[in-house]
Amino acid sequence: MNRRSFLGTLASGLLAAPLAAEGQQADRIARIGYLALNLAAGDPRGREAFLQGLGDLGYVEGRNLLIEYRDAKGKPEVFPALAAELVALKVDVIVTTGGSLAALAAKQATTSLPIVFTAVGDPVAEGLVTSLARPGGNVTGLSLLAPDLVGKGLEQLKQAVPGVSRVALLLKPDSMPDRARKDRLNAADVAARALRLRLQIVEARGPANFDRAFSDMTRARAEALTVLSTPVFDSERGRLVDLAAKNRLPTVYSFRTYVEAGGLMSYGPNIADSFRRAATYVDKILKGAKPGDLPVEQPTKFELVINLKTAKALGLTIPPSLLQRADQVIE
Repeated sequence: MNRRSFLGTLASGLLAAPLAAEGQQADRIARIGYLALNLAAGDPRGREAFLQGLGDLGYVEGRNLLIEYRDAKGKPEVFPALAAELVALKVDVIVTTGGSLAALAAKQATTSLPIVFTAVGDPVAEGLVTSLARPGGNVTGLSLLAPDLVGKGLEQLKQAVPGVSRVALLLKPDSMPDRARKDRLNAADVAARALRLRLQIVEARGPANFDRAFSDMTRARAEALTVLSTPVFDSERGRLVDLAAKNRLPTVYSFRTYVEAGGLMSYGPNIADSFRRAATYVDKILKGAKPGDLPVEQPTKFELVINLKTAKALGLTIPPSLLQRADQVIE
């Protein structure tokens, strides 16, 4: 081979190498494990927003994206087994959407595979990360809890029901570790005292306890209700809304899905925005970022939704000042 032919061959090879590498990168299929509590009963907007977020970043199912779904079908006790299945499949990243219990199950299943959580409360208090700024380890994601979220909900509930003095707070006690539960209840108590409200804590571990929980509220003469949402409660939102209506309890929830199901009002983070942001975390990890270096995000977009039909059924007149602040009013 003469010198000119050799140089030409060498140049062609150098040009072809990055093109080949680029082609391999483009052809690489990203494998995501998706751990959910109840795909059928959950709010579909979250998953749709997550997929849309991935699509905006160039990931398309069937082309360069494969999602391994694992659905607990409303039974959080199977999270550990489902998380172990995803680890065995050696997916590139696990995304959890079943609250803190799903995220903790994934964390306990692997110390090496990256995990991105969504829909958790306080990830530090719940033992998921070391700190919000520097999560450390293989876990990061998005929290749905803002420091004054419960207080804001109670404030708006009192504006909707001006004479209220006793408010029941419904929570699922085993949905979070003891420290996190105590922190959230302390914050709720401080907010209630500032509003001159008396809180009654009522626990329900699942749907089987709902009737008893509402009976407890009635016996304690609760005049209104706030619900600390969990994925288990969210999956049963229709029944909770019906029980609140039956017991004539004006209720503030964390998510708009309850109000769309007939609840009075909700104040909380925009779920679709949170799930869309989760897609950017996945993208960064797939491109080499370490989960422990990606700060946990807290919600920045909140929405107030009010159902006037429910207000009328409860004999309430929502103040115009509150209606003007609402992001959506259902009539």
